[in-house]
Amino acid sequence: MAYTATIEEENKEIANRYKDLLKGTYEVLSKEDKILIRKAFDIAVEAHSEQRRKTGEPYIYHPIAVAKIVANEIGLGATSIAAALLHDVVEDTHYTIEDMEQLFGETIARIVSGLTKISRLKKDQDYSIQAENFRKMLLTLNDDVRVILIKIADRLHNMQTMDAMPAYKQLKIASETLYIYAPLAHRLGLYNIKTELEDLGLKYTEPEVYNDILSKIKESKEEQDLYIKSFSDKLKSGLDKENFTYEIKGRFKSIFSIRRKMRKQNVSFDEVYDKFAIRIIFEPTSKDEKFDAWKIYSIVTDYFKPNPTRLRDWISQPKSTGYEALHITVVGPNAQWVEVQIRSNRMNEIAEKGYAAHFKYKQGNENESGLESWLNKLKETLENQSLDAVDFVEDFKLNLYSKEIYVFTPNGDLKSLPKGASGLDFAFSVHTDVGLKTRGVKVNGKLVPLSHTLTSGDQIEVLTTSTNKPKARWLDFVITARARTKIKTALKEEEKIIAEEGKAVLSRKLRHLKINFDDKAVNEMVNYFNLKTSFDLFYRIGNGAIDNKQLKAYANQRSGAIMSFIKNSFKRPQPKEITDKEEVTSKYDALVFGKDEEKLDFKLSKCCNPIPGDKVFGFVTINEGIKVHKNNCPNAISLQSNYAYRIMPAKWIDSTKQEFKAVLHLSGVDNKGIVNNLTKVISNNMSVFIHSINISGDDGVFDGKLSLSVKNKNQLTKLIESIKKIEGVQKVERINSL
Repeated sequence: MAYTATIEEENKEIANRYKDLLKGTYEVLSKEDKILIRKAFDIAVEAHSEQRRKTGEPYIYHPIAVAKIVANEIGLGATSIAAALLHDVVEDTHYTIEDMEQLFGETIARIVSGLTKISRLKKDQDYSIQAENFRKMLLTLNDDVRVILIKIADRLHNMQTMDAMPAYKQLKIASETLYIYAPLAHRLGLYNIKTELEDLGLKYTEPEVYNDILSKIKESKEEQDLYIKSFSDKLKSGLDKENFTYEIKGRFKSIFSIRRKMRKQNVSFDEVYDKFAIRIIFEPTSKDEKFDAWKIYSIVTDYFKPNPTRLRDWISQPKSTGYEALHITVVGPNAQWVEVQIRSNRMNEIAEKGYAAHFKYKQGNENESGLESWLNKLKETLENQSLDAVDFVEDFKLNLYSKEIYVFTPNGDLKSLPKGASGLDFAFSVHTDVGLKTRGVKVNGKLVPLSHTLTSGDQIEVLTTSTNKPKARWLDFVITARARTKIKTALKEEEKIIAEEGKAVLSRKLRHLKINFDDKAVNEMVNYFNLKTSFDLFYRIGNGAIDNKQLKAYANQRSGAIMSFIKNSFKRPQPKEITDKEEVTSKYDALVFGKDEEKLDFKLSKCCNPIPGDKVFGFVTINEGIKVHKNNCPNAISLQSNYAYRIMPAKWIDSTKQEFKAVLHLSGVDNKGIVNNLTKVISNNMSVFIHSINISGDDGVFDGKLSLSVKNKNQLTKLIESIKKIEGVQKVERINSL
């Protein structure tokens, strides 16, 4: 329906919306606060007076709506409400940041400046540039967390009013919302906003699914209300007996979370067993909220049988978002599983408004206090800015949605880690240096592999050594953003050292081959070996992936090319453009399977056509061997749930960077100290990793097998030559398995 309204009607509506904004503020506004907000409102109205939204409405409706979300749903104070009203003024009108500073002071000017920077990020770009934009946006957290909170409010209102936009824009904005804004809202404890962003995101990315679930929820609304009533009626007598002032609310799980369960469990809407939750919100009867919550827990479990494995105590140990509640799953009426959440009024406000409520209760009604300590919790995910933008955003996202476990240090201190974290993640959470120098991890007094997954209640001790260096394979079993960024940074430093050595080696080898070591020769070699950067070339020379034989082949081709230059001058393809980036780019040239990363025969499945670099898994078929599927293949969920025993982990690797497992068979004369000499040669000269060593002696001769990691065949050849020189060793050969 077309928008029609007179100027008088619009002015009246603007005034009503402004009054509504002031009426609904979470924080109590002083006289000075109201003057500040009025001043911001007047300037916003004047600045946007000529602008209209796509619907035809006055543009000022949008800043007022954003300010209302900031005031009402996030619960911020006057400074943020004023900044929200002004958030588009510098971006869209003649006002500058300097004007903002003169009119409103440094804090509001800084917030508006941060919001303007985010708005100016280029929108229609490829993935890596979009990731760079997200990185810049996330780094505004370092300036002021309010920038991101207002940006989330801005995004929520845009999502609520997106119907007038073309379909391609709706899809792009919704995907971006699900990718970064909903996880951010979750991490900041804004539960209601996160839920709405997710549902609206689904509405535009999968409209049929969204509408189907929505209609089914509406159909079962009456049934749900009756169910909640029968549940509440049973509980009331027990709660009234203990003189609790309480409210029992029922709510359907969000459309997005129902969709996620349907996908994850490969079930229909009717088969999702815990579609709604019941919330008991109580007014504490004593000074001890925790005691009251457990008292209500015992009343609930008197009437309904609990599932002991589904008890979640977020009161004794709140989530890192500040969330507190007691969750239990019980068998309700009609033998249905129901999740019951027990919260005090205070806990409920924190759950819905996040940090604003958290700090209001913690420190009294100080205006927007506690921002700094909240921000510090998020800052560690922003520590390293040198990473590739795509990696940065992916690593940042890792910690946004993760469920938490609680583990103990040797001193008995409690630490929170994401679910699925390994012993190595714990080491990095203690300190970066501890992580980088980790040699082993003890869990509950027992030595375990670094990849061991931790569970709540574990006590962990980290063993370190000053000579230890991080390995590329560590990235396969750490899940925290902090650990991943620190390992990647350390590996890059290691790559630089190898590349420096490679550069010196290349210069020396080219001199022997009578070739000048200059930019032209380097560019030719980069093209010849099909690489992307000169750094790639130096690194691969340094780690032995490119050996003398290959360099001689290049030299021969070069002298032949000079002879035929005139003949082919018109046909010669243009050489690729070489960049000077200090990074080793990946050429995914091999696919490996299983924990031992074996190379096996495989076929690429036609249903999803994976290409090198995709995240994939192997599926063992009955007649066609191993078929490789993408992780997000349409058939993936079905295969993984119905044929879990036939699924093989798989990943694409760059064979010039990856370590491989090699098994050597050794035999010879059994000299004293043969094992000691063998391990010395391997660790000192070759810096390779030993998996296992098994040597047995019999009447003066020995026979044994050695399993180790090598970077490439050249390194293995050099290692075999070195082992052959050990006194007593007569035969060394590579075999297929232990």
